[in-house]
Amino acid sequence: MNYNQKKPDSYRTLLAFQKAECVYDITYYFINHFMDRSHDRTVDQMEQAARSGKQNIVEGYSDAEGSTEIEHKLTVVAKGSLEELKEDFRDYLRSHQHEIWGPHHEKYIVCQPLFKRHNDTVYYQRQIAGRSAEEIANIALIVIHQTLALIRGLIDWQDEKFLREGGIKEQRYRARTDSRGYGYDSTGKWSRFGRSGRCSNDNPTAPTKPTKPTEPTKPTEPTK
Repeated sequence: MNYNQKKPDSYRTLLAFQKAECVYDITYYFINHFMDRSHDRTVDQMEQAARSGKQNIVEGYSDAEGSTEIEHKLTVVAKGSLEELKEDFRDYLRSHQHEIWGPHHEKYIVCQPLFKRHNDTVYYQRQIAGRSAEEIANIALIVIHQTLALIRGLIDWQDEKFLREGGIKEQRYRARTDSRGYGYDSTGKWSRFGRSGRCSNDNPTAPTKPTKPTEPTKPTEPTK
């Protein structure tokens, strides 16, 4: 990807970001309707974890212009934050003696494929309006699981891109040496292009060897 051609807010095209935004809005609704912010420290932790899951995707995507390593690191942080949020919702359900919908629960079976098709937060705002804490917490868990799957896919893609293209410094080095006449030859070896346009096997980092001086010609003996 040419990061210089990114459009403003283009991170919104990432499915991982879209889903993470849905998680944040569901969490915000939940903690403001069913939790006591003044007496429960978990409220702030859940809100910050939901926000981190969204914002670190944005920051990582933006910082990719300067550092592939930072992009990867922040995406991993986003994943960790949502893992933490997932456990907070599970803790809430357990501590309040609510049911956790497993993969064989009838409501889970209905919701899982339905939520997989929707990545817009307006849809989920309509779905959770007026529902019980147990239902919304379980809805949040399903959406968080789907978001984590998308983030894992994003991390895998970043890893593959790094192995294929290298980091930003490596990409810039190749671009600079390409402009000076270096590139990969047909065998995949880094070589210098000659005037003919064909790769030689010279190593651009190795010092050039001095040419061996030619020996003087031996004078011929005069004829007798």
